Amino acid sequence: MFRPKTQRIDQLAKSQPHRIAELEQILDRKTNVYIDYANVRPWSEKLKWHVDPRRLKQFLDSFDTIHSVKFYVGTLGGDPESERFAKEIVGYGYDLKTKPVKIKRISINASSIPPNSADILKNFIRAPLLRSLKLEAIEYLNRQLGNLNRQGVTVLEDRKCNFDVEIGRDILVDENQGIEGVILWSGDSDFADPLTESLAAGKKASLFATPRVIASELNELRKKGLTIYDIQKIREFICWKREMHGP
Repeated sequence: MFRPKTQRIDQLAKSQPHRIAELEQILDRKTNVYIDYANVRPWSEKLKWHVDPRRLKQFLDSFDTIHSVKFYVGTLGGDPESERFAKEIVGYGYDLKTKPVKIKRISINASSIPPNSADILKNFIRAPLLRSLKLEAIEYLNRQLGNLNRQGVTVLEDRKCNFDVEIGRDILVDENQGIEGVILWSGDSDFADPLTESLAAGKKASLFATPRVIASELNELRKKGLTIYDIQKIREFICWKREMHGP
């Protein structure tokens, strides 16, 4: 049953009852939500609006069939903004799952390589594409690296914090403990196997995303019963307040 947690949600729900009805059909059993924030955060570039974690939690809490909302995000140790965000997520009531962000420093010092060398480029470009590039393209990219070097940039940081294993494990554990519905916020192809297993086990599995960011492997799971819900339908409920269309 839907019980709006805030007055704003109540007003929006009354103006968009069809959206609430759609979600009540999806959320018709004991359900857990799993948010892969590293995957969700960049959606704003395509959506042209941002998912507000606070407003999202308030909206999800308005459905009494949602048992837990788990939020997966890496924490950059010693970074005040990263640590502040983690505390905010806990304060909103999420079940925060975090671990340190791994930082890999990659040299882009092109001063000692030939103009036609792919030694540095192979760290950033996958081998099939790199083999397809013409010599002129490789030389051009190396010149761009040289330009960066002259500006004092010789090392780039690659930050990585993947939660695929943790999310897949948590879904399995939760289902064994009585969860009947799974809602995943992500578009990553790595989740095709966990969702396939959920569907095979008779669970109700849904993917909340936007069509332009969903991997083909996940789209294929529609045939097996996966529900894909376009979050643009609930923009007004979950976006930053200043990005709302109405007052």
